[in-house]
Amino acid sequence: MPDRNTPETTAPERLRIVIAEDHYLVREGTRRLLEDTGEVDVVAAVGTAGELLDAVERFRLDAVIADIRMPPDHHTEGITAAHSIRARHPDIGVVVLSQHANEQYAFALFQRGTDGLAYLLKERIGELDQLLRALREVSAGRSVIDPRIVEVLVGSHIRTTDSPLAQLTRRELDVLRQMAQGMNNRTIAESLSLSESTIEKHVNSTFAKLCLAEESQLHRRVTAVLTYLRHGPTGPA
Repeated sequence: MPDRNTPETTAPERLRIVIAEDHYLVREGTRRLLEDTGEVDVVAAVGTAGELLDAVERFRLDAVIADIRMPPDHHTEGITAAHSIRARHPDIGVVVLSQHANEQYAFALFQRGTDGLAYLLKERIGELDQLLRALREVSAGRSVIDPRIVEVLVGSHIRTTDSPLAQLTRRELDVLRQMAQGMNNRTIAESLSLSESTIEKHVNSTFAKLCLAEESQLHRRVTAVLTYLRHGPTGPA
């Protein structure tokens, strides 16, 4: 008989999602990989942004996965759909997948806010832990940005003299890179072989230099990355 004194462990509730991807093999392969984990119910798998928006209206969902480029124009239909979904259904998270680490796509996706949004490279489909984590994060209203995209953003603007990055020390840049990858202060401290209190000082200094308010409701890691874009050559005037 089971020990009555042993607390029962409750498995996390399965996420209900829709996959939007116009390539059939990628779409069905992603569906099978996710459903095989036992953590996800794929209630629909569609090939266009229009079908995605229709599915969002018909089903109760936690999150969606959308390719950036879909019919009819194969431009940024996934980003447009993500904005529409977040505006109409703020309780549904959106993971947007891209073939390339493109900073303009990142800015377009996050320019209206970062809550409930993730931008990952398509290669993460094969890294189920990363993809599942992103789905969990956006369904909880948080945000995720692929570490490789962070490197592109940092590398693109690190030499821009009028960028806020010019004010940061090398150590603050190290901390910022890891914050943008979703690491907390304890994990950053372990990675950089520093104390957690030292990391906290670097974090506070970084946010002060980037003019990010303590009370901001946005995901501050991603907000810091967006600051580069707003002040860089590709950001808005």
